[in-house]
Amino acid sequence: MLRRARNAVAAVAGGVGRGLRAPGPERDDLLLGAKSVGAATLAWMLARHLLPAAVTTFAPFTVLAVLQATVYRSVRECARYLMAMAAGAVLAAGLAALAGIHWWAFASLVLLGLAVGRFRPFGSQGAQVAVVGLFAFTTGQGHIDYVGHLIASVAIGTACAIGAHLLLAPARHTRRHQEAVALVCHEISAGTRSLADASATGDGDGDEVGRLRAGWRRLAWECDRLHGEVDTETENSRLNPRRTVDPRHEAMPRAREALTIAQRSLDHLQSITRTLEYALADGHIHALPPSFRTDYEAFLNGVADVLEEIGQAGRTDPRRLEQQFAHVGDQVHHLQRPQAVPAAPTIRGTLLTDAGRLVADIRSHLHVIAVT
Repeated sequence: MLRRARNAVAAVAGGVGRGLRAPGPERDDLLLGAKSVGAATLAWMLARHLLPAAVTTFAPFTVLAVLQATVYRSVRECARYLMAMAAGAVLAAGLAALAGIHWWAFASLVLLGLAVGRFRPFGSQGAQVAVVGLFAFTTGQGHIDYVGHLIASVAIGTACAIGAHLLLAPARHTRRHQEAVALVCHEISAGTRSLADASATGDGDGDEVGRLRAGWRRLAWECDRLHGEVDTETENSRLNPRRTVDPRHEAMPRAREALTIAQRSLDHLQSITRTLEYALADGHIHALPPSFRTDYEAFLNGVADVLEEIGQAGRTDPRRLEQQFAHVGDQVHHLQRPQAVPAAPTIRGTLLTDAGRLVADIRSHLHVIAVT
């Protein structure tokens, strides 16, 4: 237990140190924490001087509920919180006026608050319907003046939270994510070239091909992680007053599409790798004609060129990309030409099927890359 506590403290200290030294997720977290502390403190001070003590807590509480990692998310949560607060206050005032302050009225308020809070428009702030309603019912006795002060306290918290975000908006990381996507696509391209070499010679090391399979799994996990980061950065661009280094608003959608192509390509490359690994291990690779293996090597190298072009951080040249992909398509048609007596039909058929699916998946997303 003590060791785990020390490790947790060391991890937190390490994150703080990295955040202080260089920009990145750790610094973003530090900045968000600093803004939360500053905005909550300012909201509490303003509410304390302007409003009754019974409602001052709602100002800093609103800051903590509203202030999120991105400006867009903060505005969205702010709208949800205001709706939840209004619904809870209306329920409390209505029940107090109609039924008075009784235990069964309190129970009815809790039940209604929980039920109303489940409505989808409230999102993650649905629980606040019941919370605000309970405060308005128990502390304010449902009186309209308390509800008015509560609304004012929430408004102070909202203004402080959104103001903190606009004055010190979250950093933009467009270029960093573009470079991360480019690096992953480069690694996939390099692995594809290694796979091409193994398919051409027929004398490749089965262990080396097995290591490629492990590399594909790692890259698939990396693509999943980057997908989440790119989605967050796409959200971060909405309503963010900071200008990005790359002014093109298509940068993150293009990076996301490149990741999608990379992930789908990995699925087929893993299948090709499994087939070649078994064929190398059993010696069946030699049953394939040398001309087929050479053509398949050219196809995989062509795919590697396309993936590297798709994943680059800078803008893709549409003409060059279309030419490269057209060449890959021609290679697939060449591989699929009929043979009088097909050799190793099972292995050949599996490799051709994966090649066709790989090209089809790339083609289905290529138009997005080509126009941005």
